[in-house]
Amino acid sequence: MTLEGIAMDKMKHKNLREMFDSLAEIYSDKTALIFEDINGKVNKYNYIELNNEINKAANLFLSLGVEKGDRVAIHLHNSPQLLISWFGLAKIGAIMVPINAHYLYRECSYIVNKCKPKFVVIENDVLSVYEKIKNERFSSVKNILIARDDNFEHQTYINFNNELKLQSSTLNKIVEVDVEDAVEILFTSGTTSLPKGVVITHYNMLFAGYYTSWQGRIKEDDIYLTVMPAWHIDSQCTATLPTFFSGATFVFLEKYSARKFWKQVCKYKATITECIPKIICTLMMQETKSWEKEHSLREVFYYLSISDEEKDAFLERFNVRLLTSYGMTETIVGLIGDRPGEERRWPSIGKVGDGYEAKIINCQGNEVSPYTQGELYVKGIPGKTIFKEYYNDIEATKKVLSADGWLHTGDIAYVDEDGYFYFVDRESSLIKSAGENVSSEELEIFLSAHPKIVEAGVIGIADKVCSELIKAFVVIKKGEEFSEEQILEYCSEHLACFKVPSIIEICKSLPRTSTGKIRKNLLREKDNKNK
Repeated sequence: MTLEGIAMDKMKHKNLREMFDSLAEIYSDKTALIFEDINGKVNKYNYIELNNEINKAANLFLSLGVEKGDRVAIHLHNSPQLLISWFGLAKIGAIMVPINAHYLYRECSYIVNKCKPKFVVIENDVLSVYEKIKNERFSSVKNILIARDDNFEHQTYINFNNELKLQSSTLNKIVEVDVEDAVEILFTSGTTSLPKGVVITHYNMLFAGYYTSWQGRIKEDDIYLTVMPAWHIDSQCTATLPTFFSGATFVFLEKYSARKFWKQVCKYKATITECIPKIICTLMMQETKSWEKEHSLREVFYYLSISDEEKDAFLERFNVRLLTSYGMTETIVGLIGDRPGEERRWPSIGKVGDGYEAKIINCQGNEVSPYTQGELYVKGIPGKTIFKEYYNDIEATKKVLSADGWLHTGDIAYVDEDGYFYFVDRESSLIKSAGENVSSEELEIFLSAHPKIVEAGVIGIADKVCSELIKAFVVIKKGEEFSEEQILEYCSEHLACFKVPSIIEICKSLPRTSTGKIRKNLLREKDNKNK
């Protein structure tokens, strides 16, 4: 039987509602969630309490008229309110649209206009953004719910926290939800200029719970600590779902602090955590402490690449081992990665997981021999083991996903004779900066739209802490004055902080191919010469 078949037989759930109801029954007063906010305040929930809060959220949304298939946007930092909104919507067949907490008006407006949510659940500090969106002509937003603020008062807008307390902990209505129904639309900055909405089903989520718990051997006595933002797929499907699926304890941190993080790992006796290069690099910058190796970590899930020297120094200092994996929002899980009980062959990203296929394809569309570089193709079952589709975008879906389930990743890799895959580079224009995906094309279009700018070229340049820094080459219109500082100020006013270029270089022209495409390789060479 395939892993998919084994998983569905083992799960015995049709949807996330059944999963959480079952968890509450089986694990009852066992600690399910520990949340620590940026001020160090801690909230704990056992499995019954967590399920009760999820039911209250579901009832609140039902009372507002949210129906099966409706979208609700969630713009929150890591918090219990984010989790209970997500799973509360899932219980009634509605669809969560998580929005990056760093996004500003331009980015939020695009997502809201694309998927047309009935309601938004937000924090008070972005209220002005959503007031503007709500008041726009043809806006789909009926009302705004403010979460994480018990003292919020408004004649029209709803205090989520206070209204939640008034709801019953027993679900008021059972909505028929099929395993292949959509549960989330997760917008991701990819290789194109505008974000695409990745449609994720209940099946995807349940399978992620099973698959990653298999990959990391996660059991009910594990404690999984993460600081990864819950609007990202890795936090959702590599941490949240497998932890709850296994009946383990989930330690959820609001925000990363290099000064606090390893103390938190030790304090909560975490057996599993996850890291990106920024976390590893900034941890290594901290003063060495005598207690650093006195932890309970069994695995550190790790994504992206660092040098052998950096890896060895981190493992030696903190006495841990890395479980590497490769995936993207569209693959739902790290479908290539270290496998339980098998050799870990650094710097390989691992082997293809059970239930999946992978191959390396050259520019002629043919599979290549071992050690030959090409584009990485991966195969799963759409809507089950990989994403279902891009929301309302048939052409974009067809471009990357074939009818038989082969997904074109756009990444360059190779495979050795033993089936271990190695990541080389991104073929796309994607920049990976401090754990966030940034489309260089999106930034180029944004910059070029300014009346004083003729054109712009954006690249990622290697950086030990952030993986890549964003550098923009900008051509100013003749007769105009627009300084590097003014360009940065303009970006900061309209873009999420992680999209703002670290470096601006004003130049007379950009190198282009005969077909008009910007020659990014020459921009990189120019950057190297300037160093």
